[in-house]
Amino acid sequence: MMAKRLLLAAVAAFGLAGVVVTAFGQNPPASPPAPMSDRVTLHGAGATFPAPLYHKWIDIYTKANPQLAVEYLSIGSGEGVKLFLSEAIDFGASDSALTDEQIATAKSGAILAPVTAGAIVLAYNLPDLGGTLKLSREVYADIFLGKIREWNDPRIQALNPGLKLTKQTIMLIARQESSGTTFAFTNHLSAISEVWRKGPGVGKTVNWPGVSSTARGNEGVAGRIKQSWGALGYIEYGFAKRLGLPMAQLQNRAGEYVAPGPDSGQAALEANVNQIPDNLRVFLPDPAGKDSYPIVTFTWLLLHGQYADPRKSAALKGFVDWALTDGQGFSGGEGYIPLPADVATLARTAVDRIR
Repeated sequence: MMAKRLLLAAVAAFGLAGVVVTAFGQNPPASPPAPMSDRVTLHGAGATFPAPLYHKWIDIYTKANPQLAVEYLSIGSGEGVKLFLSEAIDFGASDSALTDEQIATAKSGAILAPVTAGAIVLAYNLPDLGGTLKLSREVYADIFLGKIREWNDPRIQALNPGLKLTKQTIMLIARQESSGTTFAFTNHLSAISEVWRKGPGVGKTVNWPGVSSTARGNEGVAGRIKQSWGALGYIEYGFAKRLGLPMAQLQNRAGEYVAPGPDSGQAALEANVNQIPDNLRVFLPDPAGKDSYPIVTFTWLLLHGQYADPRKSAALKGFVDWALTDGQGFSGGEGYIPLPADVATLARTAVDRIR
């Protein structure tokens, strides 16, 4: 009962309805809806970062498969982890995976399955700029540290001599709730800036020294940027792409200025994912590679090691296995980075351990 109350409380707090779709099997032909007594329902919640892709997967997989209902609440990684560890849901989703301590407290065990990856971009709203903004590592770290507060700051202007940068306050927008996107972004800032590392540090929530405003979810931050002249915020690439927001070219570890996109994101993964630990928890806070986009992250499904209902474990394994194979073909269209083949294989092996 406590777990159910936690789930209902999360729905009420975020004002979000679950996306209810149906799924089962490995691409079998369409069939009539199964009797309600024969259906299995899986409840999931967590990260907003991969939510559009999860909804796409669920929709495609389930249109032909009415035996399973899947509900996914896009409420942020922090809340998803809490609900998963309380066993209020059948699966969670997080851009920061789970810590060793959290894994140890999972009563039914915990399996981390990376299912896709994405780029975190710095999207902005500067009408009539006259070109694409470039930001060096030192400059965008200092912007979020509150050391650079105006768009026509000499350090920004020097990087963008041909752009029309006016004396406008930079309106920084960050995530309001506990967020895996925030974790990945602050992990990157800590990797490139000693001041950041010794100051705000890494976390799903941090004290932002330069932030002007906050919003819930990637979609909330994206919407706030869209509405606010002079705004700058960090969001997943697909959200910026869908809203048509301009995205800065960022300086990578090799000193190159790289635009976010599928190719630069894939380059970052392929150049850096060479040793995956047994728990499949790997972060790339500052990827090497001349063509690599500098802020990329995996995102994970959090799965219990065992389920009381064997129908649930079978249905969940079938769906996630599909997501790690055929489902990867839909990642690029939604603004995500398909998993390297070896990572997908390791994830499928881990999912197969569910009982």
